Amino acid sequence: MTLSDIATLRLQSQQIAGTKLKSPKEIVAWMGAMQAQDYHMSKWAIGTRLPNFTDIEIEKAIDKGEIIRTHLLRPTWHLVSAEDIYWMLELTAPHVKSSVNSFNKMLELTDSIFSKSNRIIEKALSGGNHLTREEIMVLLEKAKISTHSFRSTHLMFHAELNGIVCNGARKGKNHTYALLAKRVPKQKKLSRDEALAKLAKRYFTSHCPATLNDFRWWSGLPAKDARNALEMVKKDFISEKIGEETYLLTNNFSIPKKENASVYLLPAFDEFLISYKDRSASFPFGNHKKVLTNNGIFRPVVVINGHVTGTWKRMVKKDTVLIETDLFQPHTKPTKALIKNAANKFGKFLDKKIALT
Repeated sequence: MTLSDIATLRLQSQQIAGTKLKSPKEIVAWMGAMQAQDYHMSKWAIGTRLPNFTDIEIEKAIDKGEIIRTHLLRPTWHLVSAEDIYWMLELTAPHVKSSVNSFNKMLELTDSIFSKSNRIIEKALSGGNHLTREEIMVLLEKAKISTHSFRSTHLMFHAELNGIVCNGARKGKNHTYALLAKRVPKQKKLSRDEALAKLAKRYFTSHCPATLNDFRWWSGLPAKDARNALEMVKKDFISEKIGEETYLLTNNFSIPKKENASVYLLPAFDEFLISYKDRSASFPFGNHKKVLTNNGIFRPVVVINGHVTGTWKRMVKKDTVLIETDLFQPHTKPTKALIKNAANKFGKFLDKKIALT
């Protein structure tokens, strides 16, 4: 197995190169969790894996609570299926909380302040209310809880990690919060070992070929927990060593045949890149700065045969979406035609015509 094979297999395991799944929540459940701080791009991350669905249809699944947007795994937004939210939050919230302790201390946010703010937030959202962050912050300020200097972010972050709130239905263009217990009925708890094994199996099935270091990065788990999780599930996978790294693959994997070129316009922060510690199979180091900024922003990428060969950006107009590509090297006319086809798929997703430059 070569690095090129790894890249192609990841397109398949991540459901980018064809899928039998039928709904947005099935895609998210298959992936385990999908990074989602860029909300509009996170919907396209589902859409590129579910070609017949539109932005509006995926938004409905999120608004209905089939998919939950909250903080887990690492201290950033993720999409997770409603069926997985509780066990995954219970497993990963402790280490996500500990990762921001120094910021909380700097902002003078104490346990007593968090307890008070959580009570106010829970009361405000009771009865099925969905409120914007701004609406909640007004209530906290009235209760003499200062929300300036990123305190608002950390107050809501803490409420999410405590399983009190998650995303609500959008109000126009504004995001809202709702009570998690109202959105998703409580479910049977898993033991810690059950949750570790479930997370590892979900990751290696949907992201293979992948290594222990990849899993540790994606999950955010402490090293000991990540190793224990791998030990519990590795009997269900095949191990393949390339150089110094050992990759896990599903038992039914096969090296893909060389076929016609495949082209995808993948969104910013897509799991195809961000879910691996080592991205060299798809992402030559020489182009890192063109895709990944110094402050950790992943740009949308053009992927040809599993390899990142450029970036793209979009500007949404009333009836048209303008797509501009920045390719790392010249491409043939047939490849450019495939890029246009990929752009047309994005236009169909938004129900708009495309103009490609």
